[in-house]
Amino acid sequence: MHLRDGLQTHATVRQRYDHLVETGAIARDAEQERIAAALDRLTDEISAKRLAQKSSALGWLFARKKQPQETVKGLYIHGGVGRGKTMLMDMFFELLPVRRKRRAHFNDFMADVQDRIQKHRQARKDGTVKEDDPIPPVARALAEQAWVLCFDEFSVTDIADAMILSRLFSALFANGVVLVATSNVAPRDLYRDGLNRQLFLPFISLLERNAEVMTLDSDKDYRLEKLGSMPVYVTPADAAADAALDAAWAAMTRGAPTAETTLTVKGRRVVVPRAAGAAARFSFADLCEKPLGARDYLAIVDRFPTIFIDQVPVLGEGKRNEAKRFILLVDTLYDHHARLVMSAAAQPSQLYTATRGVEVFEFERTASRLIEMQSRDWLDDWAQRQTERPPAGEARQAQA
Repeated sequence: MHLRDGLQTHATVRQRYDHLVETGAIARDAEQERIAAALDRLTDEISAKRLAQKSSALGWLFARKKQPQETVKGLYIHGGVGRGKTMLMDMFFELLPVRRKRRAHFNDFMADVQDRIQKHRQARKDGTVKEDDPIPPVARALAEQAWVLCFDEFSVTDIADAMILSRLFSALFANGVVLVATSNVAPRDLYRDGLNRQLFLPFISLLERNAEVMTLDSDKDYRLEKLGSMPVYVTPADAAADAALDAAWAAMTRGAPTAETTLTVKGRRVVVPRAAGAAARFSFADLCEKPLGARDYLAIVDRFPTIFIDQVPVLGEGKRNEAKRFILLVDTLYDHHARLVMSAAAQPSQLYTATRGVEVFEFERTASRLIEMQSRDWLDDWAQRQTERPPAGEARQAQA
């Protein structure tokens, strides 16, 4: 967020990008500049359409017949992790002079769509609406709220989503919606091994007709380049540790907007206090002093492969429940090969001081895993897995 301070005067993505280069916040990259130019062209097209809509607000009264609405072709940007896709899209979204716009993680958007569909079906049963098919009214409502949709981490892993995407987006595009999306995969690789994929294929063709597909695949992962020189386990958990984690968070998120978000697990809401892209940040209290369990931790790591934890205390006899949750949390992060960045009051082997109970032995494993997760081999392997890992999204499948 700090990278954005004082930049409000920049009118284009390229100007904002050049300023970040000039201030040393990022390194210049020709591929990123190419995407910035495409986003600025799209801004011009959207702005022209917006002005045309305003100028025709009264003209329709005198027209003999309504002219077909001119469509604007959106943009689908795909490439490896850490290449700057989200950073550039967020610049575009912030600078876009449109009031009805929406920026969302794609899985959150689809969760909203499924909720709306369910509410429409219930309303149809209750007799308060007449349309049997929920897709057209849901699409109209979404388009009314936002006619520019920006999606981060566009992915399709849920069969329920896959089966409605073609009809949903046909209706959205028919209502004049412009799509801008980032993804780790090309459109042709979406839902690649999914069940009944042949039913999903029309959506790919629809997407390619309504969004220009561009690849952003620089040779460098700029997030990892910066993070490589930063510690991932900082002790003691003092002001200096807070500053170190703030610096690592800024490097990881590359100025992407940070906001609270919520995951739904078996009908319960799990709050993520700070989320940006594929990273989430919690305090120890957020994760281990609340009644969370294995399913909750699994949902978190499935959505966020990078986890920050602030202020892990030394745990004694009176903190057995918190220690049990911390053991379970670390096991989950370890098993799913997450990148963990944390501050703690002591080194891993000194974090648990109780001398009785099974937790004493279990915490030996936890300490060993915390040490391993700091190693260069672990971090390099994590980076490699990010290039192979399907985009986040399995967490919602666990709710079904």
